[in-house]
Amino acid sequence: MAAHVRVVATNNPTSIADTRTASRVVRLVTALGAVLSLAAVIWYARLDLTLSHYDARGHLIVARRVIDSLTPGWQQLGAIWLPLPHMLNVLPVQWDWSYRTGASGAALSMAALLIGLRALAGYLIRSTLSWSIAVTIPLVILLNPNVLYLQSTPMTEPLLFGLALLAAASMDRWLRHEDPAQTSRTGAILAALMLTRYEGWFIAAALVGLGAVASPRRVGRLALYPAGAVVGFLLLSWGSTGSWFVTSGFFEPNNPARGSAWLALRQVVEGASNLGGRWLLWLGLAGIVSCVATGAGRILRGPSRPSGSWTEARVDVARALVPLSLVATAALPLYAFFVGHPTRIRYMTPVVVAAATAGAFALARLPRRLHVVAAGSVLALAVWSTPPWDLQAPMVREAQWERPYSDARRSVTAALAEAWDGTPIMASMGSLGHYMQQMSAEGFNLRDFLHEGNGSLWRAALVTPRRYVKWILIEESAEGGDVLATLVRANPAFLAGFTRTAESGGVALYVRTKSETPQ
Repeated sequence: MAAHVRVVATNNPTSIADTRTASRVVRLVTALGAVLSLAAVIWYARLDLTLSHYDARGHLIVARRVIDSLTPGWQQLGAIWLPLPHMLNVLPVQWDWSYRTGASGAALSMAALLIGLRALAGYLIRSTLSWSIAVTIPLVILLNPNVLYLQSTPMTEPLLFGLALLAAASMDRWLRHEDPAQTSRTGAILAALMLTRYEGWFIAAALVGLGAVASPRRVGRLALYPAGAVVGFLLLSWGSTGSWFVTSGFFEPNNPARGSAWLALRQVVEGASNLGGRWLLWLGLAGIVSCVATGAGRILRGPSRPSGSWTEARVDVARALVPLSLVATAALPLYAFFVGHPTRIRYMTPVVVAAATAGAFALARLPRRLHVVAAGSVLALAVWSTPPWDLQAPMVREAQWERPYSDARRSVTAALAEAWDGTPIMASMGSLGHYMQQMSAEGFNLRDFLHEGNGSLWRAALVTPRRYVKWILIEESAEGGDVLATLVRANPAFLAGFTRTAESGGVALYVRTKSETPQ
């Protein structure tokens, strides 16, 4: 009985940190996070930056078209982007104001990140026994201007951040408790993470791997959840595209790092350094070393008592390495750049979150009397080196790359709106989805467009467009032009019977002449 009591006392959260202090820390982080998050949402909305990134508009499009489409249905979720962010926004985005402003997507991002930071605060107070570290690290993450901007938009990264932090905290609980209910909770979070962004696949795999190290007997049931998420996504992909997994056709392989693992690594490190500062990467590296040292030390000590087993040691090692699971997110941009994907600074924002989280465990190694000073210094350094409201932050700048073209296309929109007769407009959603969302300000709905998501209708129109549509929009410049521009170059007769009536911002508008009206 005495041995049993000792095990329970070791694993009971109340023996790790005072429950009241932990509760206060979580409430403080939640309150501060909510105020800062909402302020940022309002700030960027007033600057008209909520939807400046073309992918922000694209995510609204995917959610909206499930209902607002020539061919509505679950197949509209598509198979390139993972479906959970769009599934959560399907109904809210049908409200025209929400769709045009991106409000529901931004609210989802803000809530997701806030839940994740709340979970991180609780995890850190349990793991480091330091209220100052548990308060500081979530604020370092939130106040990074790139993270703060992303959580103010309908982008999917904030949902990844929130679920990744929630998964790490939940996995720590799973490792400490043999509770079927906890297995279900942790498994559900891992499944949600797997359905949000592909970085989540690497994080979930790392966490399940740690579960296998700690408890091979229990990990099978836990692994069923993320495995089920993958199977569900593959089925969705097959049902919507006819392919089990779409791996090509959505980028031009023009990265200089193509085929060079070293150059790809340099791009990831430089990108993360630009986002969070080189000091944060060094802090994260120190945290990684600290976590590994803690795990190694636990192995060297062996069982905690003569009659004990290695089970407790394996659990302790796995718990020590949980923060490293977030570092696995770097594997995705590494692979993407290696195969030629263009560099995108936002792909490294998860590395900033991972570095800050790992860095907490480096701070925890300091003498306890220095925690408040060290944590305060880290927060001050973060705010000084990467000011939260910096409009020149890399992510904010990247989000505005397309803005000059977006502004220029307004003349094309005006020309179409003046002459449009309500019949379908053919356009590639893969290239002009963000423009379709922009056109909603002039009263255009997604059901007014014929695009790839319309399946057989689209394929038939690619053969003889004049039999199906009167209007065609073609992206002619970005990345060499869209699928319609490529088709026109290969077969000029594709536009037989159509007249070019407007062009600007890389987009051209064609209208079918009356003499070519199909019989």
